[in-house]
Amino acid sequence: MFQGSFVALVTPFKNGKIDEDALKNLIEFQISNGTNGIVPCGTTGESATLNIEEHNQVVDIAVRAVNGRIPVIAGTGSNSTEEAIKMTRHAKEAGANAALLITPYYNKPTQEGLYQHFKKIAGDVDIPVIVYNVPGRTSVNMLPATTARLSEVKNIVGIKEATGNLQQVSETIKLCGENFSVISGDDANTLPIMAAGGKGVISVTANIAPDKIAALCKACLDENFNEARKLHYELLDLNNGMFIETNPVPVKTALSLMGKVIDEVRLPLAPMNNANLSKLKSLLKESGLV
Repeated sequence: MFQGSFVALVTPFKNGKIDEDALKNLIEFQISNGTNGIVPCGTTGESATLNIEEHNQVVDIAVRAVNGRIPVIAGTGSNSTEEAIKMTRHAKEAGANAALLITPYYNKPTQEGLYQHFKKIAGDVDIPVIVYNVPGRTSVNMLPATTARLSEVKNIVGIKEATGNLQQVSETIKLCGENFSVISGDDANTLPIMAAGGKGVISVTANIAPDKIAALCKACLDENFNEARKLHYELLDLNNGMFIETNPVPVKTALSLMGKVIDEVRLPLAPMNNANLSKLKSLLKESGLV
């Protein structure tokens, strides 16, 4: 079972190319600060603007750098089922421990279409699959009943839930049972989701505060909710700050201010505006990160 804090890792760039050294250093920073798993090539990793070769390159680097110390959950989703199968197959061959697959975007499948999409991928590639529900980005919401159907597929083992709807998350947990990992996809909702029975978070904030996010997840898993509540409020402003502009612009900018990456995102994302940059600098200083 996948549980704990999994970092939705940024993809560092240098002059338009993947910065392999920075990527390796970010992974070491995560492991040394208690992160429970690495998630390359997700939304925060700018998967939408990585070509297939770059996507595979990032997964390969991550698997080699981690070297079996913690799980690697490779983002392999696409709105093309066949393309998703190809990327998922590569992740398995590279040695990833699981694949994270977003619901298809733009083509807006029905609930039956979602079910058939994920069932086909899981049937074609024998790797643990975590599905990813984020209707704010995809315009389609996978309902709890559909997730419950998918939980019966032997290698579909969890869901990253980023609807922001705690009622829906609770229904999913109830329908899917203890052996299915419901994982928060929103840092701000990690505590309430884990209090309801969720198993962890795939976190943006963990890029810059991996120790705190790991501690929050451990406290929840240990049912030490007094400590978890304390950490939740310590992280509240920082979590909010990671979304003052479109993710991953704030977290990448924060990492650059911490000296860990070059402040470079790919179009159509743009550098942070000066007013928000000033806010972010103050927030990082208040949080003791710079």
